[in-house]
Amino acid sequence: MDFEISASTQKFLDELDEFIESTIVPMQSEDDNDRFFDHRREDSRTDWDRDGLPNAEWEALLGKMRRAADDAGFYRHQLPERFGGKGGTNLEMAIVREHLARKGLGLHNDLQNESSIVGNLVTVLMMEKYGSDAQQEEWIPKMLAGEARIGFGLTEPLHGSDATWMETTAVRDGDEWIISGEKYWNTGLHHATHDYIFARTSGEPGDGRGITCFITPTDSPGFSVEEFMWTFNMPTDHAHVKLDEVRVGHDTILGEEGMGLQTAQLFVHENRIRQAASSLGAGLHCIDRAVEWANDRVTFGKRLSTNQAIQFPLAELYTEAEMLRALIHKTAWQLDEGYDHMEITDKVAMCNYRGNRFCCDAADRAMQTCGGEGYNRAMPFEHIYRHHRRYRITEGSEEIQIRKVAGKLFGFAGRAKG
Repeated sequence: MDFEISASTQKFLDELDEFIESTIVPMQSEDDNDRFFDHRREDSRTDWDRDGLPNAEWEALLGKMRRAADDAGFYRHQLPERFGGKGGTNLEMAIVREHLARKGLGLHNDLQNESSIVGNLVTVLMMEKYGSDAQQEEWIPKMLAGEARIGFGLTEPLHGSDATWMETTAVRDGDEWIISGEKYWNTGLHHATHDYIFARTSGEPGDGRGITCFITPTDSPGFSVEEFMWTFNMPTDHAHVKLDEVRVGHDTILGEEGMGLQTAQLFVHENRIRQAASSLGAGLHCIDRAVEWANDRVTFGKRLSTNQAIQFPLAELYTEAEMLRALIHKTAWQLDEGYDHMEITDKVAMCNYRGNRFCCDAADRAMQTCGGEGYNRAMPFEHIYRHHRRYRITEGSEEIQIRKVAGKLFGFAGRAKG
């Protein structure tokens, strides 16, 4: 493995930087759109009178950004060429995600809702890998055009990371299935047209097999959003969904019947590695800002940065960032080289839980370094902390991630390899 960024990837980063300066920065500056990124950000993004959902003007701006990025040929980068992409690799996407997040808060890359000029199109990748030819032909163009928006309904009120114990069921009735149950933290349901609903179709609680993924229309009779949960980081679009004998056709099954967790693993693995890279970049942004502040700040007649109590914590975090990047790049490269997802699931888990924890630690330390100004909303630290704190729970809590590592290490899930 070559640790140097390839010439083609560096060229892509340079093109992204140029596009940000020529197109995205002016877009962010017009019509006071800076209110979505400065100290007014949460209030400007949130529709407080509509259950705390994202403000319509905020989502319209994000849509405008995505269309511009798509027109410029950046948005679909990771997708195969047949869907307008360039077949971006996992390694390249990790490098891009770190690069964009390290730039800080901006319209070019807003991780609160996974919005970026280079799209994180995981639900499209699920369809591309597991959808039938007919499903791909029907859904992928609609998904990319924004005509179909598909949520991800795995978690339940009583079951989060223990997905094999889910209580949502689907019963076969001729050419249809009848789905009953509930889903929690079902993101994007305020505008989703469909939902990937995971339900047990066979087997017993705790079995890995027997769970099936259904492409479920959100306007189906019996499909209802009970509430949107208010969270640490607003706005919110995380729904509590109830399914009361929702009928769907047999042709709505994504992938193989009873193998739904296989499709879910693609979603979480693709997300986990890129979340880790984004957390690395966001954490480094916090360190960069803290170092800049400490070098400029004069206290007791000398620069703040001359104090080892300021230097050492940031130096340790910077060292961790270097080690973390090496692990992220190696793991992403292994995925590109054809390693089975489950063979290196422990490495993906390491990247994710360490990356997300690193970002939270970096944001907290940067806030402490900058003192009262760090606590000020004019600085980005509180926003970065509140957003990335969620990642230590979602896509599998860090305890579940560590459990995966331990499973490999102690031989409960296959002996660990170096």
